[in-house]
Amino acid sequence: MKYTKGEIGRVFLVKFDNNDILIPRISDLARKEKIRSASIIFIGALRAGELAAGPRKPVIPPDANMLSFKDGWEVMGLGTIFTNTKGPQIHIHASMGKKNKVLTGCVRGDSRVFLVVEAVILELKGVKANKEIDPRTGLNLLKII
Repeated sequence: MKYTKGEIGRVFLVKFDNNDILIPRISDLARKEKIRSASIIFIGALRAGELAAGPRKPVIPPDANMLSFKDGWEVMGLGTIFTNTKGPQIHIHASMGKKNKVLTGCVRGDSRVFLVVEAVILELKGVKANKEIDPRTGLNLLKII
């Protein structure tokens, strides 16, 4: 285990609108506001998109079990923003439900908002961390510096 400590910096309250593509919009905000490290909490609904719902088998490097969803799902999730040389890297895990079905996984692709997503982004100041491609897994992982 590795860790770094810091403090809560700015707090952003964000309302995503119908048909916004969630991850690029978060990335746009992070670029505009120069957010290098943050935590995200959100609730709302997603119209359609993709989730990585665990690996097909527990091997390294993992092969993601990809699921698509459509037709509007209630959603709540958590995520992080850390940067690398390519800019903000958004990592979101969410649980979503529709009728008696539930999906949980890592939000990917062009996941679109249905009606609204409300988010709170807590900037993390003073932490020494970024995102880098891990050569062993091939994943863009958090690196504590």
